[in-house]
Amino acid sequence: MNARAATTAPRGRPRLAAWRRQHAWCLRDSLHQLARRPFGTALTIVVMGLALSLPLAFYLLLANVQHLSGALGESQSVSVFLKPSITMDTAESLAQDLRARADVAEVTIRTPRQGLAELAAVQGFGEALHALPANPLPYVLLVQPRKGLDRAQAGAMVQALRALPQVDLVQDDGQWRARLDALIALGRRATLLLAVLLGAAAVLVIGNTVRLDIRTRADEIAVQQLVGASASFVRRPYLYEGVWYGLAAGIVAVLLVLLLEAVLAAPVRELVASYAGRLQFGGLPSTALLLTPLCAAALGWLGAWLASTRHLLRPSP
Repeated sequence: MNARAATTAPRGRPRLAAWRRQHAWCLRDSLHQLARRPFGTALTIVVMGLALSLPLAFYLLLANVQHLSGALGESQSVSVFLKPSITMDTAESLAQDLRARADVAEVTIRTPRQGLAELAAVQGFGEALHALPANPLPYVLLVQPRKGLDRAQAGAMVQALRALPQVDLVQDDGQWRARLDALIALGRRATLLLAVLLGAAAVLVIGNTVRLDIRTRADEIAVQQLVGASASFVRRPYLYEGVWYGLAAGIVAVLLVLLLEAVLAAPVRELVASYAGRLQFGGLPSTALLLTPLCAAALGWLGAWLASTRHLLRPSP
């Protein structure tokens, strides 16, 4: 066993060294071919970067629309108006019972004084409210549903709240939420479809670019095949070329989205300030920014593999 290991180890090392030299040569050759036509290379990378940035921009828009829907007017909360005779102790007890429900995430009590102060802040209501002999507003419970509830479960929770003897009125924006959720789901599906279509377009663009490069080097490929070069060796420089195209286009797409975030930063700050900081906007997560160039490099590899394999399958002249 030791003698066999001693004889196979030296053989494996030259093979590994030769494999490394081949990849290093193919790497240099692919970069050399890209540098030979700088304008065409840059044009291809920019066009692919613009195409790949569109799904990222739509994803950024959808993520912030979700933040907007959760902040505007406390759209996810269900307003439970208690009867005028309910006291603070009864409201606290009812809030504790509702917090124990599995479909409720949070319950906030809004006192009549808080409600009157909000109405007084509205233009035109201040003088009229001061003329009232007493505060006519009841206690209000803002019930936040648990995340993950579907429409049927949320409707069942609202019906249970309306059946409580202490409740006078339940105000639910469930229909508006359902429409918004449907629009967001549609946007997600459209973004995914757009990403797939533009990814396929990137594969075709890189494949066609590599195909044109292969046609200009057809004689060189024929000579390599005559001297016994394998298909993988002939294909390898073009695979590296496709990877470089995709990786550079992915970086351009990320830079474009970051530029878009920087351009919109000032208007977003003004919008957040107008809502007293209740709105929250964010950029793309770091994982998406890191995965975009890698996925684009994989698409470039696929396009180059399709183009080079199609050429190698043709019968030699």
